[in-house]
Amino acid sequence: MTLERNNEFLQSLLKELINLPRETEWVEFKENKADHEDIGKYISALSNSAALKGKSHGYIAWGISDVEHKIVGTSFDPFQYKIGNEELTNWLLQRLSPRVYFCFYELFIGGDNKKIVFLEINSATNTPIQFHGAEYIRIGTYLKPLREFPETAKTLWRILDQTPYELRPAAENVSEDDVLQLLDYPTFFDLINLPLPDNKVGIISRLEEERLVIASKTQSKWTITNLGAILFAKRLKSFRHLERKAVRVILYKDNSRIEAIKEIETTKGYANGFHELIGSINSLLPSNEVIGSVLRKTVNMYPEIAVRELVANAIIHQDLSITGTSPMIEIFSNRLEITNPGAPIVDVIRFLDIPPRSRNELIAALMRRIGFSEERGSGVDKVVSQTEFYQLPAPEFAVVGNNTRSTLFAHKEFNDMNSEERVRACYFHCCLKYVSGAPMNNTSLRSRFNIKDSNSAIASRIIKQTVDAGFIRLHDATANRKLWRYIPFWA
Repeated sequence: MTLERNNEFLQSLLKELINLPRETEWVEFKENKADHEDIGKYISALSNSAALKGKSHGYIAWGISDVEHKIVGTSFDPFQYKIGNEELTNWLLQRLSPRVYFCFYELFIGGDNKKIVFLEINSATNTPIQFHGAEYIRIGTYLKPLREFPETAKTLWRILDQTPYELRPAAENVSEDDVLQLLDYPTFFDLINLPLPDNKVGIISRLEEERLVIASKTQSKWTITNLGAILFAKRLKSFRHLERKAVRVILYKDNSRIEAIKEIETTKGYANGFHELIGSINSLLPSNEVIGSVLRKTVNMYPEIAVRELVANAIIHQDLSITGTSPMIEIFSNRLEITNPGAPIVDVIRFLDIPPRSRNELIAALMRRIGFSEERGSGVDKVVSQTEFYQLPAPEFAVVGNNTRSTLFAHKEFNDMNSEERVRACYFHCCLKYVSGAPMNNTSLRSRFNIKDSNSAIASRIIKQTVDAGFIRLHDATANRKLWRYIPFWA
């Protein structure tokens, strides 16, 4: 079984919907009526109602009679429908807030090829979905503004606040066999260092303990959670709303985004595909040839530990509620950029010293248990330590729009670094020394930049610039100048 929207799935969905005793809060039947304003309101209402009822999706089905649920076919064509010169899907996307994933599908049934059109809508996450600035809900089979039902609104907000994204359904009412076909359970057991049970009951039971699946109300059926799907899917495409969460790796020809040489998109879940992802990145990274006393060897331009930690952080700390985007690794000739959706909860200037607060605590906890990220802290101390060890420029952490970006830079001689790069390196060096229990001084900074002892004045100048920028401060102003030590501004 696959949850991709092929004909087999759509036929199964059709059967499920027409067998409903009546329209529900999360399903609407229509024959031909299709007004763009109405569709926008229904997307809001069905998405909010699906969240209220614990459903992963809401649906509109055209070509089915409202009362008897008979297949009558429809003339509605969502792919040709335009508002002025704008396509229907784009028009709707611009007027929904926050953006919610939805998709139209066509199915042709019977010898007379009757057309059914489905609109599948993700359930709301975090906040109710608005259309034209207003929130809608289904009360029974009626479409209503949510503001007219304050108690329902309170209940919806409570559900959205209490149910983390990870425990919301990725697939509902699936059999045990389908669970085992959709999830890479052997890798799950391998990663948590447990023997693989010799029966389905034992396997499913453990998956349930880890909340990768939840027992459905329907007897002998299961709900695969977003946690289970996003970490251990054999194919993310099998879960339509998670398809765009796949990590993208792009290799560019030079230092700009003008010409991409190669692009890779992961197909597996984050956990079972992590080693493969890191391997793909390393295979594309530029390398340097190092000549030792005996052997000549090739090493990657960026330390693998640093790359691994930053990729894991991007996966774990992304804002999963943002649709249509995913973590992205971009490889240029002079830098490596790792971007994830969502502004960070912690100020980027404090990444090294403050343990991260993740939006996705269940994903973070499981990724830590299986060794893909730091048990304590963010791993940024490892990243900074590795860049210092290999005499690379300091990494850069920045908020770009509603995204978080981490950048590793290729080797650059000290004389080629600008003032900003030197100050950033000095600040991170000071942070690293402080969290290691040793204040920074002129000597340690000279070692960081590989500055000769005779050029201590150069290190003093960098320290002064960093102090003036407000990133570090003198530890004890009463001490002899030769004993001056520095600590981060926040210490």
